[in-house]
Amino acid sequence: MKKYEMIKEGRRFRIRALKDFGDVKAGDIGGLIEKESNLSHGGNCWVLDEAKVSGNARVYGNAWVSVDARVYGNAFVSENANVSGNARVYGNAFVSGDAFVYENAFVYENAWVSGDARVYGNAWVSENAWVYENAFVSENARVYGNARVYGHAWVYGNAWVYENANVSGNARVYGDTQILSDRYTRI
Repeated sequence: MKKYEMIKEGRRFRIRALKDFGDVKAGDIGGLIEKESNLSHGGNCWVLDEAKVSGNARVYGNAWVSVDARVYGNAFVSENANVSGNARVYGNAFVSGDAFVYENAFVYENAWVSGDARVYGNAWVSENAWVYENAFVSENARVYGNARVYGHAWVYGNAWVYENANVSGNARVYGDTQILSDRYTRI
């Protein structure tokens, strides 16, 4: 049985719940999707507020996309992930686990954010970068290239982590610091 119906609204469809699931009640109005494949009928996943999912993007599992967030291109948001605020997830990006991407954050190209990771503020995670486990990327930080930020690491301020850099453990990278190439920072 389908859990929502689609109501035409401009070039997209507003969703309306057809049954109770998770925190959603039958009749609740959700956000906007471009086509049915954007939002799974399984699990407790949902798009709400003015959030939009389009292109070949998919939201499934128990993931939520809310407020004014956008998920598009070939992006995936799955498991218990949450994308909210004015966040953008696009390209071939993947957000999963219990990860949160919020405020004005961008996750794009082939980037992965997973586990209990948090990306927020005006942070960007892009190209082939991974942010996972309990890592935080915030403020105006950038993580890109083939960089990895994981463990309990925190990248914030105007810091950049890029190329093949790895930041892990309890490391803190902040201010105007740049970590690049094959350097490995672990504390």
